[in-house]
Amino acid sequence: MSSSKEDFISLYLAYTNQTECPTFFHRWCGITCLSAYLGRSIFFRHGHFTLYPNLYTMLIGSPGTKKSSAIKIGAKLVKQAGYNTFAAKKTRQEKFLLDLAEQSERKALLAGAENGGEGAASGFDLLDQNLWGEDVDLDSPDNYINKPPAECFIAADEFNNFIGIGNMDFVSILGELWDYEGVYDYKLKNSKSVYIPNPTLSILGGNTPTGFDQAFPTESIGQGFFSRLLLVYGEPSGVKYTFPPPPDAALQAKLIALLGTIKKEMQGELTMTPEAMDMLDKIYLNWKGIDDPRFEHYANRRLTHLLKLCLVIAASSLSKEIDLPVIIEANTLLTFTEQLMPKALGEFGKARNSDITHKVMTVIDQAKEPMPLQVIWRLVHNDLDNRNQLCEILGNLQVAEKIQVINGGYLPLKKVREESVDGAVDWSLLTKHERDMI
Repeated sequence: MSSSKEDFISLYLAYTNQTECPTFFHRWCGITCLSAYLGRSIFFRHGHFTLYPNLYTMLIGSPGTKKSSAIKIGAKLVKQAGYNTFAAKKTRQEKFLLDLAEQSERKALLAGAENGGEGAASGFDLLDQNLWGEDVDLDSPDNYINKPPAECFIAADEFNNFIGIGNMDFVSILGELWDYEGVYDYKLKNSKSVYIPNPTLSILGGNTPTGFDQAFPTESIGQGFFSRLLLVYGEPSGVKYTFPPPPDAALQAKLIALLGTIKKEMQGELTMTPEAMDMLDKIYLNWKGIDDPRFEHYANRRLTHLLKLCLVIAASSLSKEIDLPVIIEANTLLTFTEQLMPKALGEFGKARNSDITHKVMTVIDQAKEPMPLQVIWRLVHNDLDNRNQLCEILGNLQVAEKIQVINGGYLPLKKVREESVDGAVDWSLLTKHERDMI
């Protein structure tokens, strides 16, 4: 995060700083694109499990927050750096899984061609088969264990176009594939199976709170996918370019070269210093949680999210060791993101008029000065029967500590949660525009 060091994330923020997109979106786009680019090249052993740097990130903001622009810039850069396993912009569940399996097959064939033989491409040793005198069952997951990982980057600036509306079966599969180890076996409708070796998915999606509510009904929030998803809320940067400057060609070339170096040098297991382990232990044992019941399941995977983020941040500066500064940087970013997650979901829920409550909260949230009741009523009078309903909504938002009354008008009540572990966060690592969102 610091501009003084020349790591990928810092260079990427410099590369994108003359755009209208919020810096916070660019930061997460750079991190998620790097995580996809890394694939399974690096890992961290955590008890019985092996963690990889892949991330599921969803940028959420009101229309016009430039989510699509931020995602397209990041995806274009990694494509220019040679990454080519992108998911289709719009797909079906079975087609996606077939494409994922086929992607691994192509990598196996290329590996076999480079080695000058078919054995490497087949996924098993034909000589061993003949020595044992047994036929190999080709329709078995055992024959796919040694094939290359099936990597895929879902860079979907309109995520609902990719996933569909209310497609909870597809959502459940994506959740399962987040940290899947081994060969994923999925039976198609025609009774045949598709085998996907070590699926490694990264997601960088874009959505609005309204679109998110349409695609994922409130009752589905408890599914495993959502505990694996990082909701990144952003607000308009306020910057406008009638004629935006072209990207810095020299900086672009530098980033592409750095990605190549990262891919070449960052291979294998990353370790952690004793100081970093001590800080991570304190963070894990003292984390306070998110003050919103919709995120109760997220708490179970918070440590995993933090470790994945540490892998990406360490790789960004070509470090094979997760040290204390990496832990602090990762925890600062994750803590800040968590404070904004309730805003990402908005006020949608099962309560009556939750959609109108969200609209009212959005209006107040974007206010630069106290907003009088009559101004708010003018914006929502078509949605409510009378002003008493609006007063009830405003009263409920006050009790929930979402808004405050100042000089007879309404403003958002911004809160910064105090970190319970000394030195675990450093807000100065974020830009002023990012910090102003809290």
